[in-house]
Amino acid sequence: MLTYTHPEALDVGSQPLPYQCRAAAYPLDQVRSIPLGSHDAASPRLALRWLQERARHITDQLDAAYARPGLHWLTDEAEHERALAYMATGTGYQLTLYDEGTRYVLAVYPPGAAS
Repeated sequence: MLTYTHPEALDVGSQPLPYQCRAAAYPLDQVRSIPLGSHDAASPRLALRWLQERARHITDQLDAAYARPGLHWLTDEAEHERALAYMATGTGYQLTLYDEGTRYVLAVYPPGAAS
């Protein structure tokens, strides 16, 4: 059975604001960025999981020398804990990877921050 709930009766404030996760490529010879994905995560841990997944996708496509920093970051548990601490206290977190012609930026913005 379907029931009608008046829009004013919905408690929108009970849902936590999401952590906004964004990835973009910035080619050095272009003015505009290229979006590589976005995601809204309900917690810092889920935001970190998304960052790890996107970093893995990017490093898989880079030449070995350019992939090394990303591969190191993927296994750096201390850095992951630091990222979680930043996000949990309302501070954003950013990971930047490079190759010879492009800068890849993966960022998490805390709830309420403008991206």
